[in-house]
Amino acid sequence: MRIAIPKETAPGSTLVAATPKTVDALVKLGYDVVVEAGAGEAANIRDEAYLVAGAAVTDTESAWGADIVATYSAPTEEQRALLKSGAVLICTLAPHSSEALIADLAQRGVTALALDAVPRISRAQALDVLSTMSNVSGYRAVIEAAEAYGAMFAGQVTAAGKTDPATVFVIGAGVAGLASLGAAVSLGAQVRSFDVRPEVAEQIESMGARFVHAPAAQQEVSADGYAKPLTQEQLAAALDVYADESSRADIVITTALVRGSAPTTITAEMVQAMKPGSVIVDLAASGGGNCELTVPGQKIVTDNGVTIIGYTDLPSRMPQHTSQLLGTNIVNLMKLLTPAKDGEAVLDMEDPVQRGMTVSLGGDVMWPPPAVSVSAVKADAEADERSPEELAAEREAAAQAQADAAAARKKRNQWTLGIAGGALAIALSFADPVFLAAMTVFVLAVVIGYYVISNVSHSLHTPLMSQTNAISGIILIGALLQLGSDNLAVSILAFVAAAVASINVFGGFLVTYRMLGMFQKGA
Repeated sequence: MRIAIPKETAPGSTLVAATPKTVDALVKLGYDVVVEAGAGEAANIRDEAYLVAGAAVTDTESAWGADIVATYSAPTEEQRALLKSGAVLICTLAPHSSEALIADLAQRGVTALALDAVPRISRAQALDVLSTMSNVSGYRAVIEAAEAYGAMFAGQVTAAGKTDPATVFVIGAGVAGLASLGAAVSLGAQVRSFDVRPEVAEQIESMGARFVHAPAAQQEVSADGYAKPLTQEQLAAALDVYADESSRADIVITTALVRGSAPTTITAEMVQAMKPGSVIVDLAASGGGNCELTVPGQKIVTDNGVTIIGYTDLPSRMPQHTSQLLGTNIVNLMKLLTPAKDGEAVLDMEDPVQRGMTVSLGGDVMWPPPAVSVSAVKADAEADERSPEELAAEREAAAQAQADAAAARKKRNQWTLGIAGGALAIALSFADPVFLAAMTVFVLAVVIGYYVISNVSHSLHTPLMSQTNAISGIILIGALLQLGSDNLAVSILAFVAAAVASINVFGGFLVTYRMLGMFQKGA
């Protein structure tokens, strides 16, 4: 079968649905690949590169007349007229709001697979274009915010004085939110985040950000993986969190977009309470915007000096990597459709992934698909019967139990430390002066090391590990000097120290080697 990559014609689009690398992967699956002339120009990919990868370059009519047409944007009426009956169309279709488009494709006998209708299950993540675009948008949001903010993200200590780091508040910890967190943390900002799903707290904190705890404002996820609609009480509590955090933040990034609809998270009053020079990046601008003052597609400055960025083309502002990721999503889909790797696409309607993406088939409209439950949602029927008040009370009780357990653990640790310290003080009072001096250095080194390591940012743990090779090297030399001592205890301790230090040294070099490999071209 022939699979074609036509040129994107949507206004402002710079993407292309295949790169030379993904073309090579499609050829290995047995497909004849054709690319419309100039399809990759906006992404800095020339036709010659496609030819080298094994594709043929063709015109518009031939591209849209192929057996399989893979693109990003939904086809126009003129492009749909070029599709042949029985063709397979792979693109984003926004099926929730495109009934007329889907009906037209079905009438033409086109089998349409919506890249933005991939079920939210783990097995389908490799072909989820929404996640790809959200990832790029989240990263680009921080870049846009940094440009508009006009100050440094990281705090600086210079001869001329000290500057404080920027405070970033991210609403939502989906793919876009986590990408924004990672980018902002890597730039040195102090990052805080809130999500109505309490289970994402660990993910937020693993990125080096701080999760804002507000049990009264949080809800469960629904059967399709999205957060359930908030009750009025939960919504009011969430808005209180947004108002408090946004008033203190230098940059606010909003990411709440559910099935193409954007709930309001930042009101006009909240914007008025923000500091002059603050920036809001609204990643839900395509759905109307999370901020009441967002103008989709534009950047505006309010009367009190707050910049609101509502760009809807963030992925197109990074066309090279976005096109590569988009092309990889399509390759992963074609691998699923081509189990024999013989260049023949076979649809399996028993597969929930393929069924969920199929919006038209053989002249029939297949949307909406059957519901697919996600593993993150409890299947317990009793959970669905509980009222929102009972769920909120249960979460508050669980949070209080965790707080009580943490307090009890802290108290036990304090008692243990006090007793151990007292016993050590008594023992040292009868110790030899030479041993006492050595023990003092050892205890001070442990205390200093603990506080230094515990206060290092997560993003610096790997570089820190490589730098400890120097310290481990000193320990290794000292241990080697003590091996063969007349004192058996000293020899045993020296052997253990040499072994542990060697593990640290070689492990540190291995980690450093792998870390440096991430920055090498072609890695």
